[in-house]
Amino acid sequence: MLHILICEDDPGQRSHIESVVRKSIDEDSCDKKLVVSTDDPTRILDYLKTHPCKRSLYFLDIDLQHDELDGLKLAAIIRESDPYAKIAFITTHSELAYLTYEYKLKAMDFFIKERLSEIEKWIEECINTAYARYLEEKTAFTKHFRVDANGEIWNIPHDDILFFETNSRVRHRVILHTENSKIDFRGFISEVEQRVPTFFRCHKSFLVNLDKISYIDKVSKEAIMVSDRRVSIAEKKVNKLLNILEKN
Repeated sequence: MLHILICEDDPGQRSHIESVVRKSIDEDSCDKKLVVSTDDPTRILDYLKTHPCKRSLYFLDIDLQHDELDGLKLAAIIRESDPYAKIAFITTHSELAYLTYEYKLKAMDFFIKERLSEIEKWIEECINTAYARYLEEKTAFTKHFRVDANGEIWNIPHDDILFFETNSRVRHRVILHTENSKIDFRGFISEVEQRVPTFFRCHKSFLVNLDKISYIDKVSKEAIMVSDRRVSIAEKKVNKLLNILEKN
């Protein structure tokens, strides 16, 4: 799903942008969702904490009236957390556009507020372009996890993996679980975590595929996977995991 976020400090303009985005989403059955519309850049940062590398679309006002963050600084933080983010700037000052190159922000597009009569067309074009890129990247990022086990090389699609588990019986071993098989290989769960950043480290011994979780049992503190397999969740991770699943 392409997540869309708006950060604009003018209430009237933010409402207008939001209405155009919602209209575009309603008229198109594609996989898009407006997840944040705010004048507070810290709400964007809160989103990034639970959605790193989400490849979202951001409409940012460069001239945010905030004590610490303007649109350029916010975009720099977004770019660091989400290298594939689509960032579209809205500003009253066309001369600020060059700063996005200085900040190395790789902006998708700009809109000058003096041309408000054209903003609806511009927003729709941004959404269409961002969604097309999202689909291309989604296809390109259909990854495989390469495993060298017992002299054999396995390339397991991420979509087939339920979770990874530290082997409690043998040191320096990890078990990869799919619905129908297990593969034991040499490694550390921390190393695996770096290789599959879209998975969630719910416990010191478990790394789960968020897309394969059916529900969370808060009493037993377990993630129930699509195959009814149960994965332990550290107590301090339960609420965080619930929040991520709710937003996804």
